[in-house]
Amino acid sequence: MMKYVFVTGGVVSSLGKGTTAASLGRLLKARGYKVAMQKCDTYYNFNPALLSPLQHGENFITEDGVAADLDLGHYERFIDESLKGEASITTGKIHTALVERELRGEYHGATITVVPHVTNEIKHRIITAAENSGADIAIIEIGGVAGDIESSPYLEAIRQLKWELGAGNTCFIHVALMPYLSVAGEMKTKPTQHSVKALRAIGIQPDVIVCRTEVNISQSAKDKIALFCNVPVGNVVQNRDASTLFEVPLNLEKEGLAGMVLKTLKLDNPPADLTEWTNMVARYDAPTQEVHIALVGKYVAVHDAYLSVHEALVHAGIANLAAVYVDYISSDELTAANAAERLGSYHGIILPGGFGHRGAEGMLAAANFARTKGIPCLMIGYGMQLGVVEAVRSLLSLPDANSTEVNRLANPAVVAIPRDRVDENDGRQNARMGGMDVVLTEGSRTAAIYGLTMVHERHGNRYEVDDVFLAPLHEVGVDFVGFSADGNYPEVFEIPAHPFYIGTIYHPEFLSRPNKAHPLFAAFIGAAAAHQA
Repeated sequence: MMKYVFVTGGVVSSLGKGTTAASLGRLLKARGYKVAMQKCDTYYNFNPALLSPLQHGENFITEDGVAADLDLGHYERFIDESLKGEASITTGKIHTALVERELRGEYHGATITVVPHVTNEIKHRIITAAENSGADIAIIEIGGVAGDIESSPYLEAIRQLKWELGAGNTCFIHVALMPYLSVAGEMKTKPTQHSVKALRAIGIQPDVIVCRTEVNISQSAKDKIALFCNVPVGNVVQNRDASTLFEVPLNLEKEGLAGMVLKTLKLDNPPADLTEWTNMVARYDAPTQEVHIALVGKYVAVHDAYLSVHEALVHAGIANLAAVYVDYISSDELTAANAAERLGSYHGIILPGGFGHRGAEGMLAAANFARTKGIPCLMIGYGMQLGVVEAVRSLLSLPDANSTEVNRLANPAVVAIPRDRVDENDGRQNARMGGMDVVLTEGSRTAAIYGLTMVHERHGNRYEVDDVFLAPLHEVGVDFVGFSADGNYPEVFEIPAHPFYIGTIYHPEFLSRPNKAHPLFAAFIGAAAAHQA
């Protein structure tokens, strides 16, 4: 029978529930178990695609084309498995389903209430996603903090699931803050105790307590937590601040977290094979060079808006034994006049995804500077489209060229939404979302980087490059070397004469892993390292 692990949080938000859950997933996978992960978000938005990156961070795109919470990216990177959109559950989705069901008359006039209707829908989605994954163990992170009004329906739902699924089929992990008061020189257990008390008040007794702390927890403090929180002494785990997230699975393995969970689930606890992960951490800790990258984007005020890009750069650094330092530069503040001053000291420039007109000219200035000065540059999604616009403006002498996303009256329009993407009934503009095949030109630099002529990548774009510009650009040294499997859409361009100047309409950052850097990012960092030599 499928086993379920529920991860809740207490005291404060941003404690690292997601990292704890993802680390546990890695430890269980290292023992041979197939793991699936889910995230329950308490906001009323339908999905993160409708949230500003400046408020919620990036939209992570799943293999089946759903915009999901960035925590799903953490999960995928740690457990190295592709998750489906159904793994992202939001209150907005729950309530939308209930309203649609009522409008179809499925409730037959019954009053809709939190219990049982909302909780039943939550349970249904958790169970369905878990069973569809085919995993042995499903790990479900509950967003928010115990005691929050917003998280109450989710906590009630998982309370019910514990009894419905039966003994030995669920494990509850509670992640709570254990602050250290440096003035008093002592650890405080009260916040954790009160957090667990809030959980127990609604009928949830944690099986394992993970204490987030900045210093080591004494055995006496663990004993105190165990006594007052009603858990075995051995089930109180320290999760101390680490210099890198990659160390967290190894630290939790030393604490015995996976063994506690498997014992609760009445499963075998075979030895973990963490050799690959340990070797990766060793490479991260022993760089032989430094690489400084400028990330020029629109949402740099919140670094989480580019979380997967940043992580992919770090992974590429590991592959190249390089310490990668990323500086975030606002495209709103960048111009052709100050580009040399702002960007001249970097070994590489990356132009990530985005949308809308704001900041586009700054990204165009960055693309021009990287192209003309021979600085390695990787352009992704919106960044790739602007890279093409810059080439058309500069190399084809069409200064008014633009994307209709930036200027809807652009003439010529280098980038636009294809007419077949616009719904004739309601005017909606459909996007290409999710994993899709891309055909690369044999002999191109991009194909050489991959070592393949057919690759599978995550997409999330509405706008496309007009293929009328492909031949003129080829004449001036800009080659399109990647196309959709049906041949309809240009996907990748490169400048062969440049040290590294590659743009992709798709998002390679979503498929990068700590122990398996994405080939494009690895090649980009390699080129950046060579540029400084």
